[in-house]
Amino acid sequence: MPPLPTTPSFDLTGRRVLVTGASSGIGLGCAVAMAEAGAEVTCVARRPDPLRAAVDQITALGGTARAVPCDIADLTQLAALFDGPDAFDVVINAAGLARHTKATDTTVQDFDDVMAVNLRAAYFLSQNAAKALQAKGRGGAIIHVSSQMGHVGGPERAVYCASKHALEGMVKAMALEWGADGIRINTLCPTFVKTPLTEPTFADPEKRAWINAKIALGHPAEVQDLMGAALFLASDAARMVTGTALMVDGGWTAA
Repeated sequence: MPPLPTTPSFDLTGRRVLVTGASSGIGLGCAVAMAEAGAEVTCVARRPDPLRAAVDQITALGGTARAVPCDIADLTQLAALFDGPDAFDVVINAAGLARHTKATDTTVQDFDDVMAVNLRAAYFLSQNAAKALQAKGRGGAIIHVSSQMGHVGGPERAVYCASKHALEGMVKAMALEWGADGIRINTLCPTFVKTPLTEPTFADPEKRAWINAKIALGHPAEVQDLMGAALFLASDAARMVTGTALMVDGGWTAA
């Protein structure tokens, strides 16, 4: 009888991980998950004080993390993240921007601001990460926090949906280009998640009822619901997963 197969490891000991949007919400959850799995985590966000506070909490719990304040919409600052002598084994992009208005009310500035973070920065973050890995001759994982709105539409979300649908197509194309190099790239697509940024949405009874009615499981997600999914995509357990979207939407897109 042949030997039994072994379960792939979720251990990230010895791996370098970059997480953007790491000062709060989903990004912070991803940074914690990576640190708990043994990775050395570089935490990136625009606001230095909350970022450093988050890193202090991670290190206080025994994780290895450092804070690098950076606005990834500034491509010069973004490129500087990859100036070091080594490549990041895993890059998780959880930075994002939303400007929810009716399509007829969208301003050019709103459009440009959303695209600058959700698509332009995501594109060049991926490019920099892949080039660094290729220069070292090794594979790695790139994970973009996308959205269920990258697969469906939503009221007052035309610009946001446009940015996330484009992100999904970008990831598929990059997966085809970089697969031979062992570089995997995927998206993580949550439904509405309870974070400080979404508190105003959940405070509105009408919006809260609409959200709960659209989710098959009947309730929104917590940050913890994304942490295991991110760890899976970052780990060897997902070594055959690339160019795809991992839906963590409670069934929203199943309809």
